[in-house]
Amino acid sequence: MSTSGTTIFDLDIDDIIEEAYERCGVRTNTGWNLKSARRSLNLLFSEWGNRGLHLWKVVLKVQALTSGQATYNTPQDCSDVLEAYISTSESTELNTKDLTLSKIDRSAYAALPNKGQTGQPSQYYVNRQTNPTVSLYLAPNNITYMYVKYYYIARIQDAGEYNNQANVPYRFLPAMVSGLAYYLSQKVAPDRIQTLKMLYEDELQRALEEDSQRTSVYISPYTYFGRSV
Repeated sequence: MSTSGTTIFDLDIDDIIEEAYERCGVRTNTGWNLKSARRSLNLLFSEWGNRGLHLWKVVLKVQALTSGQATYNTPQDCSDVLEAYISTSESTELNTKDLTLSKIDRSAYAALPNKGQTGQPSQYYVNRQTNPTVSLYLAPNNITYMYVKYYYIARIQDAGEYNNQANVPYRFLPAMVSGLAYYLSQKVAPDRIQTLKMLYEDELQRALEEDSQRTSVYISPYTYFGRSV
């Protein structure tokens, strides 16, 4: 039996909208329907930002350090910084020397006595505002480690034009369509809200479980030697 031999299936934004409306039992026949659905799709993408880590949106940023400057802006699409390290080179090749930085919270950063003190950075703090910033401690002295490299979570791109494709991998297509159908049902098919919500949550959960790193985990027991009284 012959097969297609291709693995390129995807959906344009208008196809996603049409499929979602069909699940609501509604035909898309007006420009208002399309505009309303695209707005709901962008809201769905925003809501996914609260659903945990999406591996396909993890991006490596290389930032040149300035001597004495502790705080740096992140890219406009940054949601949060996962991990960071300082490096001797802008390159990501194996011949660079890297040093991991420890992430600290706001309280720990606020307690540091002299945030402008220079030296070799060992910690970093992420200020999660509308556009997050990264603050290093100590402030770099730019002698050896001239770059900070960090992995950040990028926002899912907007839906944009109707002939675009969504900025999600193929394994999230079912969850995206189900989610949009659920969102639209709140406007056009209230009798289907509960059914579509259950389908959406089920498909999204499976997609999130699949979107994970497959690595070995080692668990060591904690040994405590108490003193008899």
